[in-house]
Amino acid sequence: MSKISRLFKGGGSSASKSRGGASPQEALARLRETEEMLAKKQQYLESRIERELTAARQYGTKNKRAALQALKRKKRYEKQLSQIDGTLSTIEFQREALENSHTNTEVLKNMGYAAQAMKKVHANMDLNKIDDLMQDITEQQDVAQEISDAISNRATFGSEFDEDELLAELEELEQEELNKGMREIRLPSVPSTSLPSRPSKLMIAATSTRKRADDEDEMKKLAAWAS
Repeated sequence: MSKISRLFKGGGSSASKSRGGASPQEALARLRETEEMLAKKQQYLESRIERELTAARQYGTKNKRAALQALKRKKRYEKQLSQIDGTLSTIEFQREALENSHTNTEVLKNMGYAAQAMKKVHANMDLNKIDDLMQDITEQQDVAQEISDAISNRATFGSEFDEDELLAELEELEQEELNKGMREIRLPSVPSTSLPSRPSKLMIAATSTRKRADDEDEMKKLAAWAS
């Protein structure tokens, strides 16, 4: 049996309660009742002190004897009030100590329950099996990582082609497209009617000779007519 189990063994039996007195809960309840009773006593004494002080002021010099009696009663009430204040402080300290002790006891008890539960859970566990399991998990994680790397690795695709050759072929295709576009550019349409041909030099010379001969004939006719 564990030490914690022996510590709390028999804590709930009625016989132990009768031998050990009241339970912590009962003791705390009684202390709180005592505090409430003393608090009410404080209020009563404070009201009596205020009443006797008022009476002493009323009597004043008119009834000096009655005023002194009122002040004496006020002093007694103040003394009782001071005693109650001290008693309340002691009870409050005792109650707080008991509450802390009870809290510590409950904490230890719950820790004991938790320790027993953990022991029960670990009873069916084998450290060697756990090591094997963790090793299997690690191996499977490595396999999964290798598969992911193989799937996501794009370096093998297209590695058998020379990139320089591909670039050169691409430039040729671009040049072909450029030449094709230049050939398709439309030039101005040719006129359907033929333009007048430019007279040749021979035709110009023949025309000039014919005109000159005609002029000479006209001059000869004019001279003949004048004579």
